[in-house]
Order: sequence, then structure tokens, then C-alpha cells
Amino acid sequence: MSKNKNKFQPPTTKPGSALNNKTGDWRTSKPVIDKNICIGCSRCAKLCPDACILMKLDKEGKLKAEVDYDYCKGCGLCAAECPVKAILMKRGE
Repeated sequence: MSKNKNKFQPPTTKPGSALNNKTGDWRTSKPVIDKNICIGCSRCAKLCPDACILMKLDKEGKLKAEVDYDYCKGCGLCAAECPVKAILMKRGE
């Protein structure tokens, strides 16, 4: 057992530094969104634990999901919860 008198351990990163740590290269699968099927409900964006799904207006002014692959870890929650199955998890790349 360590005899460290100071039980507080400083954080390994500074608060607010998450945007500097692109974690997308960790994933083994990535979500691919079929924008023709997407109904813009934003369920995927609300459920994403890394907040890497953004809702943006398309050319027709309809809200559609878009993935920021720099931060997506490929957990698959978005695909599992999409009510119209517009998101498929693709292996590799």
C-alpha cells in the first residue's frame, strides 16, 4: 500500500480540453447515416455519449444528422436507437 500522504490526485488533463483530444481513430465501426431515410428526430444526437452527432439543415431545409468522425468512437448507440434505421454501423476504414 502506498504511503502517499496526499490522497488527491490531479487530473491527467485540464478541464475543457476534450476538444483537443480527437478520439475517432479508436473505433472499429463507424455510423453511416442514410439522409434519405433520416427523419431529423435528433434522437441519435441526444443519445450520443460523445456529442459527435450534429443536427444540420440540408439543402432542402430539413434537419438531418451528421457525424463528426474526429470524435465518434463507434459505440453504435445511435444506430440501435434510430427509429427508422437510417444509421448503419460499418466495419473498418
